[in-house]
Amino acid sequence: MALVFLKLGGSLITDKHRAYTARPSVIRRLAAEVRAALERTPDLRLLIGHGSGSFGHWAARPYGTRRGVHTPAQWRGYALVSAVAARLNRIVTDEFLAADVPVLSLQPSASARCADGLVEHLDTYPVRAALEHGLVPLVYGDVALDTVRGGTIISTEDIFVYLTAALRPARILLMGEVAGVLTPTGAVIPRITPRDLPRLRGLLGGSDGVDVTGGMADKVARMVALVQRHPGLRVRIFGGEEAGLLERVLTDPTASLGTVVEAGEGV
Repeated sequence: MALVFLKLGGSLITDKHRAYTARPSVIRRLAAEVRAALERTPDLRLLIGHGSGSFGHWAARPYGTRRGVHTPAQWRGYALVSAVAARLNRIVTDEFLAADVPVLSLQPSASARCADGLVEHLDTYPVRAALEHGLVPLVYGDVALDTVRGGTIISTEDIFVYLTAALRPARILLMGEVAGVLTPTGAVIPRITPRDLPRLRGLLGGSDGVDVTGGMADKVARMVALVQRHPGLRVRIFGGEEAGLLERVLTDPTASLGTVVEAGEGV
């Protein structure tokens, strides 16, 4: 079976209103659903990434880590962000291993190098080797050294974009809190293509749009650009609060759920 990238959103696996607070029951449920999917489809090849949620964001905010790392205080903040991101990853790793999902945690900051916020190098050998031996590589949002900014933060999407060119997944699944990309009235937009993006920019960008933080707008724009570069790729953005949805999406590529981003003609 073709390779699938799965992201577990930080807002889904942590309490975004409380610093450094994981949602272990949610992580445990998602791990069980992945295990069930692997049992139903033994040839499923999977790479998992997760956001850092209230761990990384709370630690990074006082230092502006993503914008750059230059002063001694900012470098101490950089080290703190790395530590708390790894702490959440340890929780996720332990829960998935307990569910008999053979995840292998791979720390992105150990090899990532950026240039003004863009990932220009990440060692793919450990990922390839893990997949070859039947393991599930597990990456996460982390810090990274940057030739322009000194240091920065790379998201799971940043990592997925880089790895897509090297590993060519058939599908990318981005699971968060919301049911998909939403209109201002709360309806799920079922399909987005490059041709659709210009008319959707107003919905995605403003305070009345899909995501007031700008997170969803950036995610959609980046995924549209990615499917333009890799026309066979399909990206699905969907919610993970309802039990059973993750197993369904993993085992049924045609499941009608959330928002699909693809390179086909717009509707």
